[in-house]
Amino acid sequence: GAGGVLRAGLIPPLVLKLKTELEEIQELILDTLSNCLRVEVSEALAAGALTVLKEKLSHPSTAIRSKAAGVLLEISSHAEGKVAVCKEEAVPMLVSLLEDTQPEVQVNTTGALMFAIVTPQGRSSAMGAEAIPALLKLVAEETSTARLNAIKTLTLLAELPEGRKALLEHKDAFQQCLHDPSEAVQRAAEIAISVIEWKP
Repeated sequence: GAGGVLRAGLIPPLVLKLKTELEEIQELILDTLSNCLRVEVSEALAAGALTVLKEKLSHPSTAIRSKAAGVLLEISSHAEGKVAVCKEEAVPMLVSLLEDTQPEVQVNTTGALMFAIVTPQGRSSAMGAEAIPALLKLVAEETSTARLNAIKTLTLLAELPEGRKALLEHKDAFQQCLHDPSEAVQRAAEIAISVIEWKP
């Protein structure tokens, strides 16, 4: 399992192989990395994983784009990963990937963003990359499986004064989600609205 891969020091060679291997193999490597990085990220970061992953975000294969975003999600779920993702400027790349039409890419991308923008640097980076309009589009899309992550990500951006100001004009997008079939989406929309309407 993941522990064995970590103990055997296989992360750096896997990251290296990601650059050159055939697509099917790249997919397997991304799956393996995703599992390993739930445990620990520093080795992958030291091996330059972020540089390679950023390239994979624009890969022609949907599976590879989606899995690369999934690995970034795992990296961003760790404190040191969040910092690295912001420092390596992966946030603007994730924001541009929000335009991707593939649902699984959208889910992983919004998830990775949601974790990455917990830091102030991540938030300002997302604002600078104009994440709000792209995320609002996913909130409004009828079939969006990424809706929940998009709402949660926007709620984090609403904690910034300029984020709140921008979102006050789009409250109706969240109000529509109060009738969403998913209870989790309804709850997230309620929280988003209360953050947007909050008066200090």
